[in-house]
Amino acid sequence: MAADLTVPPGLHRIIEDLALADHHAHGVSGHDLSRVEFEQLITESDRPVPEWMTQFDSQLGYAILRHCAPVLGLEPHASPEAYLARRAVLGADEVNRRLLTASGVGHYLIETGYRAGEILGPSAMAEVTGVPVEEVVRLEAVAEQVAATGVTAAGFAARFAEVLWERTRSARGLKTIVAYRHGLDFDPAPPEPAEVSEAAGRWLATGGARLDEPVLLRHLIWAGLERGLPLQFHIGYGDPDLDLRRADPLLLRGLIELAEPVGVPLMLLHCYPFHRHAGYLAHVYPHVYFDIGLAVHHTGARSDALVAECLEVAPFAKLLFSSDAWGPAELHHLGAVLWRQAMARVLGGFVADGEWSSEQAVRVVTMVGAGNARRVYGLGVAA
Repeated sequence: MAADLTVPPGLHRIIEDLALADHHAHGVSGHDLSRVEFEQLITESDRPVPEWMTQFDSQLGYAILRHCAPVLGLEPHASPEAYLARRAVLGADEVNRRLLTASGVGHYLIETGYRAGEILGPSAMAEVTGVPVEEVVRLEAVAEQVAATGVTAAGFAARFAEVLWERTRSARGLKTIVAYRHGLDFDPAPPEPAEVSEAAGRWLATGGARLDEPVLLRHLIWAGLERGLPLQFHIGYGDPDLDLRRADPLLLRGLIELAEPVGVPLMLLHCYPFHRHAGYLAHVYPHVYFDIGLAVHHTGARSDALVAECLEVAPFAKLLFSSDAWGPAELHHLGAVLWRQAMARVLGGFVADGEWSSEQAVRVVTMVGAGNARRVYGLGVAA
């Protein structure tokens, strides 16, 4: 992160040196990427990139050329051609090592439920980064694994509970993608056992592949709450498989209130463009937390504004850092670099205006960047 003359030097140094805890990310690609592959991985669109444009002409693309190029030995603002050529010369292993090391992340929680065969898993990520890497387990992936074993409809609920406990013996958290598979406007109440068996029968009769049966999705969420680990929810921004209209976290209010007595932390991920709604929920409900992972690197030079908006109404103990990076290590790197830059500028502005003390700014950046995740997930103190 380049020095900013408007940021107090002590604050700048602390932000730059802070070992971040990325509470929601995925693995990096372990193989070299062609230009077509790379461009497809720096967009949330699932459509082919039109021949008349390049994904480098975006906030994310320009952020890569500004902040990642120097890490790979190029001048800032290199051309896409020069950047990709340099990437190819270095090779995937060296690119990953440089970018992940330069991010300054000191602990990763890796969610393993999405196209896991195409990216590095937790143990391989730990080897590349040299820092602790632990797992977050996706509920829907576990259910689909259970279905593949030939379970009966009547036996589904019991077998899912058994496998979930087996899969999460060393996990730090759970995640649901109900926003993708149905939307957040679901009946928040736990379904009755007979409803679960009936729904399992319908789903298994279709082959038990992609789980989008709403009763079973509700059952998975309540089984996850019973497991007791922090439960992550995809919120807002994502690829076109998601209906953004049904991904507003305010739709979760019923579940949030029903789940409050359980005491399990509910972690709202990404949240853009509903990050202010997420901040409100984190403000009024003690077990709700949120982040703006994914949106930070996609907003690039505008990420300062996004970070500032997230600091409006939510208690600072309820906001966490994440990257939600998947695939190119550039996304992991930018999630950290742009977040540090935005926090330095926003909090530095508060200090310069006399609204905050430098000590208060240091306290907040330390909480959000690492301390809150360490507390919620029980990660202990940084090494």
